[in-house]
Amino acid sequence: MTPEDQHFDRKSLRKVTGRSPAWAELALDCVCFANAAGGRLLIGIEDGQDAPPPEQAIAPDLPETLLRRVRELTVNVEVAATVERHANGGAFITLRVARAPGLASTSDGRYALRIGPECKPVVGDDVTRLLNDRPARPWELQPEPGVQRQDLDPDKCAGFVAAIRASDRVKASVKEKSVDELLAHYDLLAGGTATRLGVLLLGQRQDRAALGTAPVVQCLKFDEHGARINKWLWDDYSLSPVELVEAVWRGVPDFREAYDLPDGLYRSSVPAYDEKVLRELLVNALVHRPYTQRGDIFLNLHPDRLEVVNPGRLPLGVTPQTILHASRRRNDALARVFHDLGLMEREGSGYDLMYEQLLAADRPPPALVEGVDSVAVTVQRRRPRPQVVALIEGADQRYQLNQRERITLGVLAQADGLTAQELCRSLELQGADALKPWLGRLPALGLVQTSGRTRAQRYFVAPELLRSAKVPTTTSLARIAPHRLRALILEDLERYPGSSSPEINARLGTELSVKTVKRALDELEAAQAVRHQGERRWRRYWAVGHSARQGQPGGETG
Repeated sequence: MTPEDQHFDRKSLRKVTGRSPAWAELALDCVCFANAAGGRLLIGIEDGQDAPPPEQAIAPDLPETLLRRVRELTVNVEVAATVERHANGGAFITLRVARAPGLASTSDGRYALRIGPECKPVVGDDVTRLLNDRPARPWELQPEPGVQRQDLDPDKCAGFVAAIRASDRVKASVKEKSVDELLAHYDLLAGGTATRLGVLLLGQRQDRAALGTAPVVQCLKFDEHGARINKWLWDDYSLSPVELVEAVWRGVPDFREAYDLPDGLYRSSVPAYDEKVLRELLVNALVHRPYTQRGDIFLNLHPDRLEVVNPGRLPLGVTPQTILHASRRRNDALARVFHDLGLMEREGSGYDLMYEQLLAADRPPPALVEGVDSVAVTVQRRRPRPQVVALIEGADQRYQLNQRERITLGVLAQADGLTAQELCRSLELQGADALKPWLGRLPALGLVQTSGRTRAQRYFVAPELLRSAKVPTTTSLARIAPHRLRALILEDLERYPGSSSPEINARLGTELSVKTVKRALDELEAAQAVRHQGERRWRRYWAVGHSARQGQPGGETG
């Protein structure tokens, strides 16, 4: 079944038929999609189903009625409806909602935004944030008065056109355009006048500086005591954002330092900072910043970490907890240029790439913190364990893991087992049900094993895999096999009869969950190897064969 997400939802046909159609609810759903990235509503397919009822028919006038009511109940929402027929014979309506050029709302003044599979209301100050993120005419597309086509930097224009025509991400029909047609295609020209995006990417230094919000990058290096010991600065506006990525990467020698690690009879070099990750961080800072807000980009280089601080908050609907899954773009035209030049991944995949690269190199994933008017992303500089790197590389080469499987295997390889809840937290998932696509084939391939059940279930890398890769590990009771845990409990009760479940838990180790110990006790009772006396907090356990008086004051202690 295709899951509902940021771009897709299902609605029962009953919502728009019958005596009391839910037009207001449908209108709000359309506003949600319009304020996000657009999307589709499949009307006539129930939640949890992939197909309509086989006998379902659509009244001929329903699509037109649906469009009329949505347009009456919304502002700045564009929709189109088509009747489709499923392979099972049932009919349904596909309602396509376009991304609103400005801010969409219901006719009674309600605002909402599609975030993942849910429609979230937008109220209070967040309405202003949404309005700033979604102006009627984006900053980048506004013409810059006084800057004409002939005022653009000829070298930058020639370099841009050559890079576009050499890109494997650009259609042949686009590459065939003339120079001016290409500039207009990428919204760098509006008629004979350069847009602000055109000035930002291709303008002369003085015109770029006159924009007021062209990016300035500062890289500050600190020692272990927090004292600044070096500084690199790009503040003369001579470079476009595209050129800044390469200039910053090449200009800071610390970025290209490496660790020398043993590799059998030889030694291999592992970079202190992964080039793909660092370039992705720079691209994110340049592409997703609000260009209506002043502020420098800071790269704070510490002995053990790099912190990238960008002005402006995250787009509304994106939080540090949802960054791995949510996707919002402030500057669509700028993002399209970066994508077509091969400088960034497709929409919403940049953080996936950083997670994958860092975890495969035995490093923690990026840590993101949103401040009052800035966003900071931190990546750790840490000497990787070659055994963990080899483990993930070997598994990938043998089984051709997909990106989500590599990320999950990397998370578990750095931990001594994680509960389902802990793994969800690491992967920024909302619940255990969302784990399945991230685990993928890992359990079936024997790369990941589990112990326990329900909320106490733990996931860990197969011990045989850790041993073969010679990954240094410690023994963990959290991964103990159920029959061994039951044997330990029996041995404990032989020595300490009349114990409560928390007392047994404390002696065996607090890494075992209370529910895991209680489940093992219940299984022992069912097998008549253990019996209890008392209920709830007064319940005490004895191994079968011990008197109920044993272990109590005045009784035998065995």
